[in-house]
Amino acid sequence: MYLNYSPIIIYTILAIIMVVVPLFIQSLISPKHNKGGSKLTSYECGEVPEGSAWVKFNVRFYVIALIFIIFDVEVVFMFPWAVVFQELGLLAFVEMLIFLLILLVGFAYVWVKGDLGWVKMKMKYAHGRYSKLSIKEEV
Repeated sequence: MYLNYSPIIIYTILAIIMVVVPLFIQSLISPKHNKGGSKLTSYECGEVPEGSAWVKFNVRFYVIALIFIIFDVEVVFMFPWAVVFQELGLLAFVEMLIFLLILLVGFAYVWVKGDLGWVKMKMKYAHGRYSKLSIKEEV
């Protein structure tokens, strides 16, 4: 009965070994002294870093990056279509127009919602450090 579980036990042991052995080897060959000073600075193309590495990024960066990735991946679907476009005919053209229309609707939604703007100044429920922020009303 327990022979049926032997592959699972073997893979679990191998997984543990593949995690523990590199960590053990790294602890053996890593330097034990001089772990401060210039060893802790971040390397950025040979430039001397300015400020702390623990800078808080604007959340807008991540939102714009995700929107870019979504539209970038959709463009990847257009390349195979373009290669065989003449062989597929009018049906493929209409399907791509529908696909592009869906993309444009998504892009318009993101644009109207204001997610492409780097600074979003309209806050419905400003509280905390944003409660005293002066916002100019648009006329």
